[in-house]
Amino acid sequence: MEKQTTIYLVDDHKLLRDTLRMFLESKANIRVVGEAGNGADAVAEVLYLQPDLVLMDISLPDFDGVEATARIIKGLPNIKVIAVTMHPEQLYLLKFLEAGGMGYLHKSAADRDLLKAIEQVQRGEVFLSTDGVQVIAGQYRVQSSIPSAVPQKEISPEVLSYRERQVLGLLSHGYSSREIGEILFLSASTVETYKRRISEKLKLFKKADLVEYTIRHKIFEDM
Repeated sequence: MEKQTTIYLVDDHKLLRDTLRMFLESKANIRVVGEAGNGADAVAEVLYLQPDLVLMDISLPDFDGVEATARIIKGLPNIKVIAVTMHPEQLYLLKFLEAGGMGYLHKSAADRDLLKAIEQVQRGEVFLSTDGVQVIAGQYRVQSSIPSAVPQKEISPEVLSYRERQVLGLLSHGYSSREIGEILFLSASTVETYKRRISEKLKLFKKADLVEYTIRHKIFEDM
C-alpha cells in the first residue's frame, strides 16, 4: 500500500481550507492531519503533529506565512512547505524561499497545479508556478538596469556544458528530474548527476539560488 502524504493546511479563510481539505482528501495517497487560520496556531500544531508537508498562505492575521515557515523549518528542518497564496510580489516570494519554502503556487492555479507541486516538493525539488518564475525574472531585469557600486564575482555559465545548461533551464521552469529525463531522453538518476555537477561548478547548492542564477544569465529565456 502506498504511503500517505500527511498535510497541514494554513489559511485565514475557512472556506478555502474546507475546499482544499475536500479536494485533498479525495486522493487516496493524501491525508490532511490539521489546519489553522493563523501563524501561531500553525507553528505550534505543525511542530506537534510533524506532517510531511504544509500548505501555507502568506497573509495571516498575526504574523505572516514567511515567518511561520521559518519557525516551522527551524524546528523541523526536513519538513516541506508550499506557499499557496494570492501574493506574487517578489518581496514575499523571495523571502519565502529564503526561509526554506520549497514551492510557490498562486491560488488561482491550485486546482491545476497543486498535486504536481506536492509530488515534486515531496521529491525534494523546488516548485514555482509560472507567475512565480516571472516574479524572479522581473527582479533581475530591474537589478540588471542598476549599476552596482561593488561588482560581485560570479562563475560564468560558460563553465557548463550544453547538456548541463539544458538541465538547468528546464529545472528553472519547474520540471522534475523525471520530467527532465523524459524530455532529454535521460534517466532520472542521470539528471540528478547533472544537477549535482551543476551545483559543484557554480558553487550554488540551494535550488532557489540555481533558479535565480538561471534567470539572471538568461539560460531560462533560452529554453
